[in-house]
Amino acid sequence: MQKEEALKIHPVALAFVGDAVYSLYVREKLVKEANESPGVYQRASGAAVSAKGQNALIEKVRDSFTEEEADIFRRARNAKKGTKAKSASVAEYNRSTGIEAVIGYLYLTENHARVREILEKIDVSVQDGRVERKEFKP
Repeated sequence: MQKEEALKIHPVALAFVGDAVYSLYVREKLVKEANESPGVYQRASGAAVSAKGQNALIEKVRDSFTEEEADIFRRARNAKKGTKAKSASVAEYNRSTGIEAVIGYLYLTENHARVREILEKIDVSVQDGRVERKEFKP
């Protein structure tokens, strides 16, 4: 898809796509890392794909956003949403929508290298059947 076409898509729709890409990346990372039970994978992926988990990623990558990515992030963060945060603050939920929209936009415009560059910064691991969220150290 051309950038011009992708920019016409509502930011919450971009987030819809980005959510799926983000979730698949996390699941793939966990399965490749260790041979665990589905329940362990589910707990670990749930921690990473939650609004709180996504906010940890935002803190790491936000300064590296291009001007275009920053604009998409702001548009999605500020967009009206049809759902509400379940276990996160409104601000966390809004920011997580922003990062999902950026990922959705990059995916739809086939900038897969940039998607991977961002998502590689997700710190989630499965060790001995326990979920481990690694501490971010700048």
